Amino acid sequence: MEFKETRVLVTGGTRGIGRGIVEAFAVEGAQVAFTYRSSVAVAEELEEATGGLAFQCDAADFDGAEQVVKQMVKAWGGVDVLVNNAGITRDNLLMRMSESDWDVVINANLKSIFNYSKAVYRVMMRQRYGRIVNISSIVGLTGNPGQANYAASKAGIIGISKSLAKELGARGVTVNVVAPGYVETDMTEGISEKMKENMIRSVPVRRTAVPEEIAAPVLFLASSGAAYITGQVLTVDGGLSM
Repeated sequence: MEFKETRVLVTGGTRGIGRGIVEAFAVEGAQVAFTYRSSVAVAEELEEATGGLAFQCDAADFDGAEQVVKQMVKAWGGVDVLVNNAGITRDNLLMRMSESDWDVVINANLKSIFNYSKAVYRVMMRQRYGRIVNISSIVGLTGNPGQANYAASKAGIIGISKSLAKELGARGVTVNVVAPGYVETDMTEGISEKMKENMIRSVPVRRTAVPEEIAAPVLFLASSGAAYITGQVLTVDGGLSM
């Protein structure tokens, strides 16, 4: 098992893509810690099922991120893999978008990358080893009407990831991005069936993804087989962004 005893931290780990990533690492023998904001019962169930550590913390909370990493290091001695997955949407046309809708999405989706990457930065440098995988979106590459805040946050993730890849590469730390397309999660449950049909028609493979199909490339980028890959964006979108 490639990840036996590997120490993994996943933000936003109780639902959707995040949960899929937590479960995939656990199956491969990793020690998995994850953050969550409000789903206490779900977090407790997942913590017990994986034998991991659950931390209730808003990903946008800078001090909270530092405390999460400190507690993980105290418990397990270090952090080998960080998966920045936490994210939200507040969709609207820009002309109708409130300042708070802009700020909350940028803080949750982009500032959280800064928070947790900074919190593990020195830990991974001292180890001279680390894998950071940031979850962006094809919307960060293509844009999407009604998602100016979301697209900006996801495009920003790509920029910070490339910068960190250049800063940390000489210390044995790689930083890469996975940019999913349409994935079946609770974030997409509110979309009407007609909209889903239209979305699927635009995808060359003619279906949406499931969280496990996003977890698989995350595990690859965290593996020894990807040791010479850094600063890259891997789109996992069924060909949608071609």
